[in-house]
Amino acid sequence: MSIPNHILEQLNSQADLISIIGRHTTLKRAGNEYKGCCPFHGEKSPSFYVNPQKNIYHCFGCGVGGNAISFLRDYESLTFIEAVNELSKQTGIEVPKEAQQNVSYQRTKQPTVRPTPQAPTAPPSEGSTPAGQNQDNSASSYSDAFVYDEGHYDNYPPLDVYDSVPYSSEDYGSDYQSSSDSGDGYPPSWLTDTDAITDLHNLNPAADEDGNLYELLEQIQQFYQHNLATHPHAKHYFLSRGITEDIFETFGLGYAPFGWQHLEHQFPQDIEGLKALGLVRQSESGRDYDLLRDRVIFPIRDNQGRTIGFGGRALDNEVKPKYINSSDSPVFHKQHVLYGYYESRQQRADSWLVVEGYMDVIALYQAGIYGAVASMGTAINESQISRLLTLNPTLTLSFDGDSAGQKAAWRTLEVALPVLADDKELRFLTLPNNHDPDTFIKSQGGDAMREQIANAMPLSQYIFAYLSERYDLTLAEGKAKLMSQVRSLTTALPKGSSFRYLLNNDIYQKLGGKRSQNVEAKDALLDFDGDMTISQQLQLCFLFQPRTLIDDPIEIIWQRAGINGLHLPPHIQQKASPDVLRPIAWEDLQDRALLDIVSTIKRCLNYLPKDANAAAHFILSNLKPLTQETLSRGWGGFYKTLTARNVLSLDELVENLVMQLLKLHLQKKMQELIKNPDHIKLAIVRKQSQLLNDWLRAQQAEQSAQMVTVQS
Repeated sequence: MSIPNHILEQLNSQADLISIIGRHTTLKRAGNEYKGCCPFHGEKSPSFYVNPQKNIYHCFGCGVGGNAISFLRDYESLTFIEAVNELSKQTGIEVPKEAQQNVSYQRTKQPTVRPTPQAPTAPPSEGSTPAGQNQDNSASSYSDAFVYDEGHYDNYPPLDVYDSVPYSSEDYGSDYQSSSDSGDGYPPSWLTDTDAITDLHNLNPAADEDGNLYELLEQIQQFYQHNLATHPHAKHYFLSRGITEDIFETFGLGYAPFGWQHLEHQFPQDIEGLKALGLVRQSESGRDYDLLRDRVIFPIRDNQGRTIGFGGRALDNEVKPKYINSSDSPVFHKQHVLYGYYESRQQRADSWLVVEGYMDVIALYQAGIYGAVASMGTAINESQISRLLTLNPTLTLSFDGDSAGQKAAWRTLEVALPVLADDKELRFLTLPNNHDPDTFIKSQGGDAMREQIANAMPLSQYIFAYLSERYDLTLAEGKAKLMSQVRSLTTALPKGSSFRYLLNNDIYQKLGGKRSQNVEAKDALLDFDGDMTISQQLQLCFLFQPRTLIDDPIEIIWQRAGINGLHLPPHIQQKASPDVLRPIAWEDLQDRALLDIVSTIKRCLNYLPKDANAAAHFILSNLKPLTQETLSRGWGGFYKTLTARNVLSLDELVENLVMQLLKLHLQKKMQELIKNPDHIKLAIVRKQSQLLNDWLRAQQAEQSAQMVTVQS
């Protein structure tokens, strides 16, 4: 028995190599790679690199290198079969018990001679051809553009060969032997040069004349892409969705034309390969037909950038199903692929966002927000979440706000818990007004989307918000059921998790433990659904509690963070302007609506009614018309939400919102000073930002310590 090469490639590609090696040595980021002391030999100065994009490792001290299988063999002393089975368990990729279909297929030696196509009869399972729809011959007119060479694919050797072949440095090509550490903390060129790595398992140079599924898929992708350029109505679909033509090339977007057999006409020698890929199917009457017809095409790529499948979207919203993915094949397994992962890694994405659709991924990418990925119509699985959390310890999930979207978010939460160590964080983003990322970016822009991502809801808040809608918390029985489900959830967290206790304790306090009004106020915002920026939230808080402005919140934070006592070196102090250390004023934030409400409240403080709602309407009547109109729309719902929870104080919430505005202001100011250099001002603003961040971390640490000691 032999294991197909594509199975081994998938195992090595999908394995969590950072975690596997991290069990034996400490790895830290070094650019886009990870670096640590080599586990194979004793060393004080790290020279061992792991590249998570290619999923390979190499030590420049002792020369050892390889992939996931070789590490398990060489370091953990597993046999080849044991290593394969271990990776199969970790990734969920099934290893065939017996030899199965490989990525090669038998090509028809002579092109199939077909009669001139007539008006097609639809396969019984597909229904009749729409009225007026004729067989499309555009594919055949393009046939001369492709000359499909005989594919080559090596037969894979039996398992016992692997147990006798050492993994020496020679298996990696000459680049491994000639490389040396550059000394600058970053790995040399072999880690960023894909052509430098020789396939570790390509041990049998003998080649046959069968076709290769990867090569066929690449030519099909080019065929679809060409069709997009020659079918204006399909191209118009993408342009009408705001997609620019340079993105067509980046994602290889295409179009599958009308016609039941356009792929067979285009690739007459590759019918067996088309069927193996599931792109050509057979009806109940025995007639072959193409799966994707009159649909825009989204090529699906693996981690190496190879096309392995296709998604097709109907041009007419009335056509069902709206989306069709090509079926699983020897090279495509839906549960192991994330759409957009390859493109994001090419842009060196450092933060990751799971979304629901292809268009969401593309819209975010076009807006310069890299790291968005989508699953292939199936729920994202544990190994995929683990890999994304390895690349960045914070992972954001963005699902639609409807019932189906929130159920999908909850299922993902349950899947993620076993890999959610204390240093990992899951956040949830539900965009306002039933937006998805694609429509939100078109409506609000990329910067607004970045703000939404930055303010995504932490896991602990999402759990309570989700469950509190499903149980009657006015009854003890409802509280007991909610608490029972929380305890059940937290048992899935990793062994020794501190988050397990903290989450249980936090939910318990929400259900009846002693809580401050500030915590209640934060929870109340979870129930308030509005398309609000940080500034708009703060404006509503000031409407609810105008007396917060008696002592200016900005000045208080400036003092508590120690920024007002900032001491400058003499040479900077001499060159700095006299007012450089003054606290930030509301005018500096350059927010007209916020400045309007702050200045109005300060003018009216001595005349406000005692009733909060009456005071708010008094303030609203004195605002400028535009500010008044915007705040009036949200005030009623905001006031109702707070009063329903009996919230009386917003002190801590106001402080938190003001701090967020100050951080954003200082970041923007630094960017401006970098573009228009003023080294004195830049040094001062950087120091102010550092003091603010240090104080904020100290506040968070103090709150965490208080939570830990609640039940002690």
